[in-house]
Amino acid sequence: MASTGKRNGRRAGKEPVAGPPCPAQIDPLAALRGPDGPACDVYLTGTVFLDIVFTGLDSAPVRGTESWARGMGSSPGGVANMATALARLGLRTSLAAAFGDDHYGEYCWDALEQGEGIDLSPSRTVPGWHSPVTVSMAYEGERTMVSHGHEPPPEEPAPDCPPRARAAVASLTPGRSAPWIAQAARKGTRIFGDVGWDDTGAWDLAGLHDLRYCEAFLPNAAEAMRYTGTDTPRAAAHALAEHVPVVVVTLGAEGAYAVDRRTGETASVPAIEVEALDPTGAGDVFVAGFVTGSLAGWPLADRLAFAGLTAALSVQEFGGSLSAPGWAEIAAWWRRVQSVREQEPTALRRYGFLAGLVPEEAVRPWPLRRAVPTIGFRRSA
Repeated sequence: MASTGKRNGRRAGKEPVAGPPCPAQIDPLAALRGPDGPACDVYLTGTVFLDIVFTGLDSAPVRGTESWARGMGSSPGGVANMATALARLGLRTSLAAAFGDDHYGEYCWDALEQGEGIDLSPSRTVPGWHSPVTVSMAYEGERTMVSHGHEPPPEEPAPDCPPRARAAVASLTPGRSAPWIAQAARKGTRIFGDVGWDDTGAWDLAGLHDLRYCEAFLPNAAEAMRYTGTDTPRAAAHALAEHVPVVVVTLGAEGAYAVDRRTGETASVPAIEVEALDPTGAGDVFVAGFVTGSLAGWPLADRLAFAGLTAALSVQEFGGSLSAPGWAEIAAWWRRVQSVREQEPTALRRYGFLAGLVPEEAVRPWPLRRAVPTIGFRRSA
């Protein structure tokens, strides 16, 4: 696909987004903003995928047979999951990514910049490079994914000097350092690190070179225990806290456990029981919720509860990025649980901090179905 409509790798005629995205409706950092503050709340870099998600499968596909899904959605994926989740929570988000020079790349760029208000000025469209694609199949509360893509030119995804930002979310890679993480940390950016499965099988904590720059580290229970050689997620969290100030270990259906070495706080919050439609991107939404609460200065337990709530709301929707909840969805959930008779008082108090945050009246219906079934369809107003 020719690069018509582009200029110098950017989309022509587009300027960086100066304010928070419209869908957020609430600015959780309003009290912190001032003329000397950074224009960017959170900086991200990584690969944007086109996600095509099939849901409503009765079981995993069987070799030699054809399976029909009852639902389907398409949305930007990869690092776009995190970027969208942050933007919908009211954080001014800047993304440096390579975009494919094809229709999928155009769709992802427009969905993120025009639809979510994400600043893509550090991003580039790579001529002749096609968008990476992931097909995700959700069934029985789990998912199976098939992906295809090629590495973009090495100079494309991340600029040498990341912009000044309050925070950055970094995916740590065993055995490799990302120079931008150290550069951002030296500028005062608070680094929140996550990590994927170590395919090498080494599980050597010393191999996570950029962990030393992180304020917080958010692995899942299996990752945390393997890196620390411990037998329980809580023991793993405390062991990791010797290396990084704040540790959050996610426990799946059991919630999450967190330790703040600086204050001595610990927190354990159970998961919210929901009927999961698609778990794609739930981990990214959890991190976005925790980053939001951290930048806003909330207590550790509130940050953990908020992160779990946003993740729980996201799995009830199609897609990774476009399932991320905004403040309207959070407000609707809060009003709904308060209206349930015989609601558990302790559980209700756990989320009492929302009372001073969410809008008093709903501004749009909930829940929403945001992921489109086919690329290229026009949305009705």
